Amino acid sequence: MDATFWLQRWERGETGFHLGAVNPHLERHFPALGLAPGARVLVPLAGKSLDLAWLRERGCEVVAIELSPRAAEACFDGICEVPRRRALRGGEEWAIAGLRFLVGDISAFTAADIGLLDAFYDRAALVALPPDLRSAYVAHLAALTRAGAQGLLVGFEYPQAELQGPPFAVEEAEVRRLYGACYDVAVLAAVDILDDEPRFKARGVTRLHERIYRLTRRHDAAPCVESA
Repeated sequence: MDATFWLQRWERGETGFHLGAVNPHLERHFPALGLAPGARVLVPLAGKSLDLAWLRERGCEVVAIELSPRAAEACFDGICEVPRRRALRGGEEWAIAGLRFLVGDISAFTAADIGLLDAFYDRAALVALPPDLRSAYVAHLAALTRAGAQGLLVGFEYPQAELQGPPFAVEEAEVRRLYGACYDVAVLAAVDILDDEPRFKARGVTRLHERIYRLTRRHDAAPCVESA
């Protein structure tokens, strides 16, 4: 799942992972984060998600990151505003009031470039990554978030042997292993969605859940490593 894989999917218009509505888990559980007005919220691997406008409308300063400029184009077409564009060290920034959309690899953007974030919302990033890339992603995420930062994570669970990702299955035990060194992990909800996903049923998947987590950043100085 390298950058070329995702860029090619965007070029071919293979964006079936995009939801045509605001994610209901975001609507239901975002208030539990208790963020102050103007909080800076990171949305990694944001795609052209309608969630970005939803967060912006609620007073958040949204920082979205996505590899493809096609995603940025689609996002601002949907919002019907023309962004200011400028080059950054890690890629390019497309910006309007309340929304900075960074086009490039998330690993190329540092806190020095974009500042520390107050929160993050991850519906599509962790589950898009194969196991060997997840630890580095979580460590980088921790480096972008300040002490006390809040995270809302949507995990995807199914027997991995029944289907090749992405999206990949990331069970609760792995979430706790990956994030436990830097974040307090709390489960907000678990939802059986198999009956709502006939594509997965048709491909032989026997169990399919979404698990929603609240993550609280414990510290911002020490490097984030997996717990034993």
